[in-house]
Amino acid sequence: MPFITRLFIKTSFIYLTAALLLGLALTLRNIWQLPDIIAAFGPVYFHLFMLGWVTQLIFGVAYWMLPKYTMQQPHGNEALWQATFWLLNAGLLLRAAAEPMQSVSSQAFWGWGLALSAVLQWLAAMIFVFNSWLRVKGRR
Repeated sequence: MPFITRLFIKTSFIYLTAALLLGLALTLRNIWQLPDIIAAFGPVYFHLFMLGWVTQLIFGVAYWMLPKYTMQQPHGNEALWQATFWLLNAGLLLRAAAEPMQSVSSQAFWGWGLALSAVLQWLAAMIFVFNSWLRVKGRR
């Protein structure tokens, strides 16, 4: 299995674990008296689950399983795959910090962090599409 595939997939497992732990904390908040800030992590739970686990798992498997681009570049541009990984994860981690803080703080800094996180995640997705598009082809 290629390195970047392992990186995407193992990172997705970490996000799955984090999302499930956060989901547990969100549920336990209804039973125990946990700090109110826990409620602000509801959107983070969704993003850790869908982007951190599901999307990252899909990206890793797509890198590995899509047909070859060319014999010289079977997976497309490797630097773009690295950029996809780092942009997606930087955006996701920034979102995990900025989203709950923006809901409990009046500082514009957190709103800008949230906007930047969305841009980073969008760039990762666009680079993934650009780098994978020509690998989706019919038989010749």
